[in-house]
Amino acid sequence: MALRSRIVGTGMSVPDRVVTNADMTQWMDTTEEWIEQRTGIRERRWVEDGQKPSDLARGAVVAALSQAELDVSDIDCILLATLSPEHDFPGTSFFLHEAIDAGDIPCIDLRAQCSGFLYALQIADSLIVAGRYERVLVVGCEVHSTGLDVSTEGRDVTVIFGDGSGALVLEAVDADAGPGVLEVRVHAQGKHARKLWTEGPGSAMYPRIDHAALEARKHYPIMDGRFVFKHAVTRMPEVLLETLSAASLKLEDVDLFLFHQANLRINEFVAHKLEIPKEKVLNNIQRLGNCSAAALPILLAEASREGILEPGKLVSLTAFGSGFTWGSAILRWG
Repeated sequence: MALRSRIVGTGMSVPDRVVTNADMTQWMDTTEEWIEQRTGIRERRWVEDGQKPSDLARGAVVAALSQAELDVSDIDCILLATLSPEHDFPGTSFFLHEAIDAGDIPCIDLRAQCSGFLYALQIADSLIVAGRYERVLVVGCEVHSTGLDVSTEGRDVTVIFGDGSGALVLEAVDADAGPGVLEVRVHAQGKHARKLWTEGPGSAMYPRIDHAALEARKHYPIMDGRFVFKHAVTRMPEVLLETLSAASLKLEDVDLFLFHQANLRINEFVAHKLEIPKEKVLNNIQRLGNCSAAALPILLAEASREGILEPGKLVSLTAFGSGFTWGSAILRWG
């Protein structure tokens, strides 16, 4: 029997702590209006002291398993996408593995930044279609706030990011059943890696971090904002249309478009460029900021719980991120 992967449960978890644009004005030279006009963001969620990425991931996973009416023992593999690892090693997935008491099932971290969830989705889908696993847990999890430069010098990056986790359960179904993942396409362009990155600490540095590196602020993320924006609004429409074509679908067939929540202005630009009606686009960056690899699964979880995702609807998911990486997926809900 030919197989397809279908989403049977979604979940999300974000910290309780709300950080508003007004809070940002207390820490750096900026205004609430400047932040919202530039990014569309009004507030974001940041972890409290002692709250770890695996804590957020566990909350999202528990919610996804509950919706799917499954137990951890029903899962065959865990894929976790993140750019903000809980520790240098092992990966965050292992601390999640411990937190949910996952027995001895395999787990792995993927590092494809803001496109990480789509990379993980493609791999999970491939494992299921190949018959390797029946059910795969796909998680996006980020804690950015503990690594941000909360000063005027770091404001261009700091105001954007939020913390959170999203998860979904993929299950093998008959390929002729209808609902499921129809196509996923991903790409990368490593020559632009330094346009959006954190240089240290890292094994390319010796020592991996020292006072000189700290004084040079190498442990804080930096971004060439205009360069990133230009590439994002080019690559996202390209890969979205590529994915639809691979699935023998047209733009007008799609019922709901979910874009990575990096900057509301990017999403508005892409939607305008493709002439996508506003009512077909769902955003939450205004409330949650950019949660990188967690952004798309969080959007899916919110759409599911708000009743926006009805059986049979076609959903498009598209992302662009550091690396550079970009990708898109099309799925039929049900």
